[in-house]
Amino acid sequence: MASHRKPRNRSHSTVPALGITTAALASVSLLAQSAGAAPAPAAKPKPSIEEVQKKVDDLYREAGSATERYNKSKEDTTTQRKKVGGLLDQVAARTEKLNESRRTLGNYAAAQYREGTLSSTATLLLADDPQSYFDQNHLMATLTGREGKAVADYRVQQKAAAEKRGEAARGLAALTGKQASLRSSKETVQSKLAEARRLLSRMTAEEKARLAALEKKKQAEARRRAAKLAQEQAAAEQKRKAAEKAAAKSGSSTGPSTGTGAGSSTSSGKAARALAFARAQIGKPYVWGATGPSSYDCSGLTQAAWKAAGVDLPRTTWDQVKVGTRVATQDLRPGDLVFFYDDISHVGMYIGNGMMIHAPKPGASVREESIYYMPIHGSVRPG
Repeated sequence: MASHRKPRNRSHSTVPALGITTAALASVSLLAQSAGAAPAPAAKPKPSIEEVQKKVDDLYREAGSATERYNKSKEDTTTQRKKVGGLLDQVAARTEKLNESRRTLGNYAAAQYREGTLSSTATLLLADDPQSYFDQNHLMATLTGREGKAVADYRVQQKAAAEKRGEAARGLAALTGKQASLRSSKETVQSKLAEARRLLSRMTAEEKARLAALEKKKQAEARRRAAKLAQEQAAAEQKRKAAEKAAAKSGSSTGPSTGTGAGSSTSSGKAARALAFARAQIGKPYVWGATGPSSYDCSGLTQAAWKAAGVDLPRTTWDQVKVGTRVATQDLRPGDLVFFYDDISHVGMYIGNGMMIHAPKPGASVREESIYYMPIHGSVRPG
C-alpha cells in the first residue's frame, strides 16, 4: 500500500528568500541612483590674503573713481542750478515787461470801449489766439501811431517771454539729468565702500595680521623706491649747480633756463604756501566728496592747498591733470601734483625726496607717503 506523504510546507523557506531578494534589489537601485546622480558641487575655495588685498584695493580705487564722478556731477549740478536760477529771474523780468505791454494795450481798449468804438486793439486783447490775429497784415495799418507802437512792443515782449520760458524749461530738464547722475555716482561710491568693508569684516584676526604684514611690505618697497628717486634728484641737482658754477667762471651760458629766475621764484613761493597748507591738514580724515576744512578727499585737498596759494584749480583729478605744465617724475619739485592709476582717480602733492602729502582713502587720514605706493599716471606743475 502506497504511503501518502504530507506535502512539505515551503512557505517558511520562500518568505526569507523573498525578503533577501527585495533588499538586494533595493540596494542595487540605490547604488544605481547614486551612480547616476550629479556629484555634489565642490566648496568654493577661500580666496588667499593676496587676492583679498587686491580686491579691497580695487574696490577703493573704483570708489575713488566714482568719487571723482560724484565731484564732477556735483559741480555741474551747482553750475546748472545757478544757470536755471538766472533764467527764471529773466523769465520773471520778461513776464513783467509783457504784463506792462498788456496793461498799455488794455488802457487803449478801455478808452475805445468808453467811446463806443471797438478797434483792433480791443479785438486783439479779446481774441482767442492773439498770435493768429497778429498774422493779419491789415492790423498795423488800422492802428494809430501810439497804438501801433504798443502792439509792436507787446508782440516783442510776448516772443521774448516765450523764448525765455523755453530756455528755462530746457535748463530744468538738464538740471534733472545732472541730479540723477549725482545720485548714481553717490550710490556707486557707497556700494564699493560697503563691499570693501564686508570683505574686511569676514577676515579672522590672523588673516588681518597677515594682511597688515603685506601692507607693511608694500609700503617698505614704495619707500625704497622713493629713497632711490631722492638720490637721483640730489645727484642731478649737484650736477646742475656744478655746471652753473663752471659756466659762471668761464662767462658762458649753460643753455636753457634752469628755473632760477624771478618767475620761478614766484612759482616756488606759491608752491611753498600750498605745501604749508597741505602739511597743516595732516591727520584730518579722508571723506569722499569733501573739500575741507575738517576733512578732504584727494582732489579736494590739492584744490584747497593751491587755493591758499592764490591758484584756482578745478575740482576733479580729471580736470586738475590738464592744468599747468606737465613734468617727468625725475623732474618733480615740491608743490607739483602727482596723479595715479590709468583712470586718473587719485592725486597727491609732491613734497620732495620721492614723497607726497595726500588724502588716501576712507578710513585713513591725510598723511605723507611715497609716490610709488600707487602706479603713477603723470605729474603737472600748477601756478
